Amino acid sequence: MATLILQTAGSVVGTALGGPIGGAIGGVLGAAAGGGIDGALFGSRAGPRFVEGPRLSEVAGLTSTEGDPIPRVYGRARIGGTLIWATRPLETANTSVERASGSAKGGGGGQRNVRTTYAYFANLAIGLCEGEIAFVRRIWADGRELDLTTIAWRLHRGGPDQAPDPLIVAKEGADAAPAYRGLAYIVFEGLALEPYGSRVPQFAFEVIRPVDGLAGMIRAVCLIPGSTEFGLDPVPVTEDAGFGATKPANRFQLQAATDVVASLDALQALCPA
Repeated sequence: MATLILQTAGSVVGTALGGPIGGAIGGVLGAAAGGGIDGALFGSRAGPRFVEGPRLSEVAGLTSTEGDPIPRVYGRARIGGTLIWATRPLETANTSVERASGSAKGGGGGQRNVRTTYAYFANLAIGLCEGEIAFVRRIWADGRELDLTTIAWRLHRGGPDQAPDPLIVAKEGADAAPAYRGLAYIVFEGLALEPYGSRVPQFAFEVIRPVDGLAGMIRAVCLIPGSTEFGLDPVPVTEDAGFGATKPANRFQLQAATDVVASLDALQALCPA
């Protein structure tokens, strides 16, 4: 816009002062001055325009309160958790080059935008309840059940000889890393925060803790096929759902690759004999 205005003004002034030649010279000088103003206001046409996405100074979410009571679970219960350890959020930058809207297509010309966006990941440990528990069957984040095969997590069941988590040892050192013996807790490593608005989601856990020693007395089970053709297949099987889509035929639990593997893992944790 400034280029057009100053070029026109320069032509008019040059014509008035020196005729057609003066008008041409005035137009060139006006165009140069206007181009400089345009470059200062809207970025240089020759170089790229750099755009940065929002960045976080801290990640909101779970809180830790000193003196919180430790729940005690009997049987099966859905409970929340308390943050007991975390690192600073891990930030990763992703830079892409894109052509600005309205630029000429084809060739190497046109304004380019260099866009940088940021993604955040969390390392944290969440205390659950008094140990020792058998296992955690399901986990919800902001009310939505997580597919446990797609995230990195470790369960510490809260036994009397519980060892520290390797991630906590790597961050705190072998001498300073707590083992939290007697406390069942879960460690999430590199949890992506983008699906939750770049914050730590609110978790809920389905905890299984056997009582009275009955589970330890079970020495064998018999698997009887039910009303399913692939229920005992450890390999994922899909069915045609129409319109080019498929649906799982033997995976409705989100703890393992198939339902039978998830069930056997739960049986082994609950009935170790």
